[in-house]
Amino acid sequence: MSQTPPPYVEGHNLLAGKTVLVTAAAGKGIGFATAKKCLEEGARVMISDIHDRRLAEAADALEQECGVAVPTKICNVSQEEDVRGLIDAAVSEFGQLDVLINNAGLGGTANVVDMTDEQWSMVLDVTLTGTFRMTRAALPHMMANKSGVIVNNASVLGWRAQVGQAHYAAAKAGVMALTRCSALEAAEFGVRINCVSPSFATHPFLVKTTPKETLDALEAQEAFGRGAQPFEVANVMVFLASDYSSYMTGETVSVSSQRA
Repeated sequence: MSQTPPPYVEGHNLLAGKTVLVTAAAGKGIGFATAKKCLEEGARVMISDIHDRRLAEAADALEQECGVAVPTKICNVSQEEDVRGLIDAAVSEFGQLDVLINNAGLGGTANVVDMTDEQWSMVLDVTLTGTFRMTRAALPHMMANKSGVIVNNASVLGWRAQVGQAHYAAAKAGVMALTRCSALEAAEFGVRINCVSPSFATHPFLVKTTPKETLDALEAQEAFGRGAQPFEVANVMVFLASDYSSYMTGETVSVSSQRA
């Protein structure tokens, strides 16, 4: 039986005075929910996405819901020029970049025997290499300031198997490994890097693009009988971005009620 989602958690100024950049924040998924939570926690926020119209709509929605105008910049994380331009824009806008939320990712479904090189490479390039590019571009600014936080979005599929998801699972396992290794390299500069590992979050785009029987099967695997609300994943991202997780780096936090 599906349980009712909990009440929305109000802000407690966990990110007061911080500057935050969130990738893939268009739409109503985890990226948008995280940008909203960061604003509610007192941060100044810039959002990015590859979709121009949806990005503008997300910025408008954030201003309506939070009362704050949010700067935006188009970015395709598979393009190095876009990535460098986005980090430079955030630093120029804010003066410094305190938190980077790497939320951009790309999925798909194909069994290995049928998967093309293009399908494999596209998912890996956006989901894993895109996270690498963003991290590589942000670290020099954070290292120079001797502070900063990067929060990556992985998936329980980085640990667990699912038919048709070899490319996505490999990419998310790579995000976990990238998080661990880059965290050790950044630690001496006072920079922390962690990631979340959600099972699945229910949002309008997922409902629109996923067959109901697939969603029902995914929900049946969850102890709560439902997918996470995007804000429930965002809550954990905010925790990792905040000083409440000051002794954590290189860690992957599972945001899931999924049965093993």
